[in-house]
Amino acid sequence: MPLLRPISLPSPMKLPPVARFQRWWQRLTPHRQDRFSVLAPLAAVLLFLAAIVAAFGYLRLEEIAREQEAVKRDVEYTQQRLRLRLLERQEQLMRIARELSNRELNADEFESRAEAMINQYPELQGLTWIDERRRIKANVGTASLSANQLRAVGSTLKMGETENTYNLARELQQPIYWQGAAAPDSTATLQLHIPLSDRAHFLGVLLAEYSVDGLFRYGVPTEVSARYAVSFHDAKGGLLAGTSIPARNPANRLLPWDSPVNAYEVPVSPVGNGLVIRGQAYRASLGVIGSGLFWLVTALSAMTAWMLIANWRHTRRRMQAQQALVSETSFRRAMENSMLTGMRALDLQGRITYVNAAFCQMTGWNESDLVGRTAPFPYWPEADRDSLAFRLEEELSGRTLPGGTQVRVKRRDNTLFDARLYVSPLIDARGTQTGWMTSMTDITEPNRIREQLSASHERFTTVLEALDASISVAPLGSDELLFANKLYRLWFGTMAGGHLQLVAEAGVPVTPPSDESLDHVDAFAGLPTNLLPETEAESAEIYMEALGKWLEVRTRYLSWVDGRLAQMVIATDITARRIAEEQSAAQTERAQTASRLITMGEMASSVAHELNQPLTAINNYCDGMVSRIKAKQISEEDLLGALEKTARQAHRAGQIIQRIRSFVKRSAPNRALSKITGMVDEAVELAEIEMRRRNVRLTHYVAPRMPALLVDPILIEQVLVNLLKNAAESVDSAQRPTAQRSVKLRVAPSQVDDKPVIEFMVIDSGRGLAPEVMARLYEAFYSTKADGMGIGLSLCRSIVESHLGRMKAENLYNGAEVTGCCFSFWIPMTESLLPKAQLPHRQPRTPG
Repeated sequence: MPLLRPISLPSPMKLPPVARFQRWWQRLTPHRQDRFSVLAPLAAVLLFLAAIVAAFGYLRLEEIAREQEAVKRDVEYTQQRLRLRLLERQEQLMRIARELSNRELNADEFESRAEAMINQYPELQGLTWIDERRRIKANVGTASLSANQLRAVGSTLKMGETENTYNLARELQQPIYWQGAAAPDSTATLQLHIPLSDRAHFLGVLLAEYSVDGLFRYGVPTEVSARYAVSFHDAKGGLLAGTSIPARNPANRLLPWDSPVNAYEVPVSPVGNGLVIRGQAYRASLGVIGSGLFWLVTALSAMTAWMLIANWRHTRRRMQAQQALVSETSFRRAMENSMLTGMRALDLQGRITYVNAAFCQMTGWNESDLVGRTAPFPYWPEADRDSLAFRLEEELSGRTLPGGTQVRVKRRDNTLFDARLYVSPLIDARGTQTGWMTSMTDITEPNRIREQLSASHERFTTVLEALDASISVAPLGSDELLFANKLYRLWFGTMAGGHLQLVAEAGVPVTPPSDESLDHVDAFAGLPTNLLPETEAESAEIYMEALGKWLEVRTRYLSWVDGRLAQMVIATDITARRIAEEQSAAQTERAQTASRLITMGEMASSVAHELNQPLTAINNYCDGMVSRIKAKQISEEDLLGALEKTARQAHRAGQIIQRIRSFVKRSAPNRALSKITGMVDEAVELAEIEMRRRNVRLTHYVAPRMPALLVDPILIEQVLVNLLKNAAESVDSAQRPTAQRSVKLRVAPSQVDDKPVIEFMVIDSGRGLAPEVMARLYEAFYSTKADGMGIGLSLCRSIVESHLGRMKAENLYNGAEVTGCCFSFWIPMTESLLPKAQLPHRQPRTPG
């Protein structure tokens, strides 16, 4: 029997490269094969492009570097040529300047020498001899000079840059170059100012003018101008002569080295930065590319073509797999649409990305209405938006409840239903969370059943044995007792007689009305039984002689567990409360009797205090009339006026009695729309009598355009008179000097707690209030005056508070010294904003 030899597989390292690649490719998953199939052509194209760009870039940069070096070398050579030419002309001109300084040349000889030199050197445009007074002594120029450039002999040097250069040469005593701006009708020039001096004495300058265009034409070598665009520029970069290649816009360049202009510039010595020579290389071709680049491009192109073909074959297989995926997706979508559970997908930002048909059917919204929406969602009830937004933030942060969340959902027709939401992370195929998946179930019916069970449980818990009230439940029209607690059984036993007796004593019908006639129906006709407890409820207090107790009987109808309509009676022992109420009524009656006696005492004190002011005024009027009658210094008109004023004060005293009597009764004051100026004027007129007696100056200010107040004017006047009288007494008791004996009344609008008010302020210059007086300021029958009754300020504060206002007092300080006191109160003017046509017309009363 031959022996079986194991088959030896070739080692992967011994396989040819193609076989190893096939083996590696077959081991890849379809997903990775798809990725490599797409990336390989892209990598080949990128490598091809990178090679082309690198080759062209390298060659172009090399060419640019060579051109730059050549431009720099030739421009510097040209600059040296120009420098030598200018220095040679400068030496010749300085010899002429020395001869002029030594007076070896006159004007005619200077002109002949200058003309010969200009003819010999065409870049020279003119020579001018200028003395120390800036007068032109001689001037020689070419025929190409314009009329503006010619200088007349004997004229003075014009003001401008030439004069500045003249002064500079005079100060430095050395040749100065200056490149002047070109006129519109002339070419640019270069000026050389050579000072003339004799033994440190300045004699003028020799002005030589070069043509910049001539310098360019005769100073720049021909071979340089043929290879480059050579140009002369001023210090600001302006073109003076030659040609310049404009720089290409960097935004239009496709590559960094695309069509650059190799340029190099250097200032011309000895002129300096005023004249700059710039050389720019003309654009040259890239040249012929070597064969190595050609073969590289060919190889990369072949690789790209092969990759594209392979990609096409793989794409065909991918389309077949995609077709199978579409079929699978359609099957899954059909399953999702047939589900009764609503499905909703959110991204990580809380935006709806998917809803199924069941979700749309539950909410009544279409898929297009929901997908892409963010919170608040259209199916959120307006009343629950805050709580739902908070719940959504919790879910997006990952704090979800395993048991789900119960919410209310609004349909498109604005009806509501209960739903339970279960939220879970949405994970893609790579294991990355891309959002949150929510399933929604309609739990309206389960909630209704649960609520019924909870209601039944609550009804049973209300009849617990531990309650201190008698509770019984019996069906309507039956002697059956469905439930009775311990206290009921203690009072009435286990029969329904006690229940029926409580119902009868409370006046509640035991049975519903009979149905013998159609015209007589009970109160529960047409109502569902589950609404009866909220529809009908009775309560009564009865006395049970058998028990000797007062009971509060409450009845209500309910639907029992078996569906029958029942009546529940709750009887609470209120005997102790009734006894306490009777005792309280007796105590209240006695307290009212005592209160009436105290009120009579308050009225007597108030009348005596408040009538003192009008009676004092009547006394003053009468004393004045008696004195003037005895002196026979009064006429009938004055006597009649004084009697009328006395009558008005008597009428005012009667009004004060009536108002104080009404106020002591705690009735509402007789309020009407009253002008503030009228009340203030009358109060001031009454108070001025006391002010004059005590030698106190009274000033008052009322803000203009004040609105009317809905107040009792008599009571407000009494408050003002009382405060003004107290202020005068405070100033008098302080024994202030005459100049400091003053009382101020100020009335102006203000703001208190952001509401408009009218503020009355009475400011005096007395000694202020002591801290112990301030603490008991408004206490009844408390006074700091020997003859005071102590009810003035208490009554004033009561009047102000009855008008919904407030009163306060505070001392005024000058440093640590008390300089007076300020009493203020305010009345709200919200209720007084009525048309002015409704204001009553009141004549001010002016007591004498």
